[in-house]
Amino acid sequence: MFEVDIAVVLFVSLIVMVMMGVHIAVALGMASALGVYLVTGNFAVVERMLASTAHEALRDYVFAVIPLFMLMGEFIARSGAVTDVYRGINRGLRRIPGRLALATVLGNALFSLVTGVSIASAAAFSRISYPEMKRYGYRRNFALGVIAGSSCLGMLIPPSVLMIVWGILTEKSIGALFLAGVIPGFMVAGLFCLYILGAAILRPELVGAGRSPTAGARAAPDDPAPAVAPPVDDTEAVNRYSLWTSVLGIVLVVVTVLGGIWFGFFTPTEGAGAGAVVALVLGIMKGLRFREIIQCILSVGRTSAPILILLVTASLYARTLAMTGVTSAIQDAFLQAGLAPAMILLIMIGIWFVLGMFIDSISIMLLTVIIFEPIAVAVGFDSIAFAVIGVLAIEAGLLTPPFGLLVYTVKAAIDDKDISIWAIFASSTPYWVVLLVAVVLIALFPGIATLLPKLMF
Repeated sequence: MFEVDIAVVLFVSLIVMVMMGVHIAVALGMASALGVYLVTGNFAVVERMLASTAHEALRDYVFAVIPLFMLMGEFIARSGAVTDVYRGINRGLRRIPGRLALATVLGNALFSLVTGVSIASAAAFSRISYPEMKRYGYRRNFALGVIAGSSCLGMLIPPSVLMIVWGILTEKSIGALFLAGVIPGFMVAGLFCLYILGAAILRPELVGAGRSPTAGARAAPDDPAPAVAPPVDDTEAVNRYSLWTSVLGIVLVVVTVLGGIWFGFFTPTEGAGAGAVVALVLGIMKGLRFREIIQCILSVGRTSAPILILLVTASLYARTLAMTGVTSAIQDAFLQAGLAPAMILLIMIGIWFVLGMFIDSISIMLLTVIIFEPIAVAVGFDSIAFAVIGVLAIEAGLLTPPFGLLVYTVKAAIDDKDISIWAIFASSTPYWVVLLVAVVLIALFPGIATLLPKLMF
């Protein structure tokens, strides 16, 4: 019963602090300190455990992989390469219904290969593709739903920050987790494209078809601004040199990083460093100046430092749970309850959805993965497939009202008071459904996620 009492105190104190607005890193650290103190009754032990955990975490070579991958993505985003590729895809799809929405999904999939952060994808494509879709008469809520939904690809297609965090927390191969996300990531992107094509054919007004292209056209009730006529040759206005420089540069980054990791030439950290160097060269070729390079570095520092602090406190939290026996007690409770594996998975997904309404993806992962992953493996789920299921479910939580962070990111990025947050939530629902379908498919057919890792590792 002692472990149960400790578990209750740890979880209640942690949830109360999070709900009070205490930063998740501080809440994890304080809850961990409280748990250690309740077990040992000695504050000196708490201090020593905190110091040793921080030292061991920060000296771990793999921790540098997160800021380096983020720096790589920042260089490419600031260089304008993503915008060039988006325009090139748009031009190549000009005969297909809903081409701008499809270009957004494909652009997000490509952007995911160099950044791995869904919120960054949402912010970038809100500024890149939303103005274009407005000009071509797309319904604004439909356009924003496309951006918010397809941004989820950033956390699934490698190099995914969530996959890196999952690998650090569970001590799984980051290279194998990257490979596991490839097929599911492009499967989800394909399902997104099928939905958009179906919507464009069945309801062409969503993608601007049949609407007056004149500036004085009357707007639809849910689209308060009228469509503006784009230039007739707008889809042809692509600088071929700039486009191919961007495409080849991004391909080189992807081949260097992912190919090097998968074929054993680099560790993930070395691959991230090599990718950052290649991305820097591409940025300089695209006109990135010294001041902008410094801004990229400072931006990544501001973003990655809190993540690394979170990982340190999460490591302390994991050690506390192990030391107090809480992890074993929770695992025994699940296993002795006689629940079917599918029911256990459903409970986990439900918890992820609820947490996704209130806190960000990494915080959700830090709170749950160290408890859920051993239970899932114990009831028969493949650890790699379960990682993909977890990432998909956590990302779906970021589209779930009332506090889905991806939707709020899109809303903040466009700064359009005429579009309500609930309109974006409603338009994001089909993409949320697709993510759930992907979760079910991988749970039923884990080979979708494990095929590539088994071939390479």
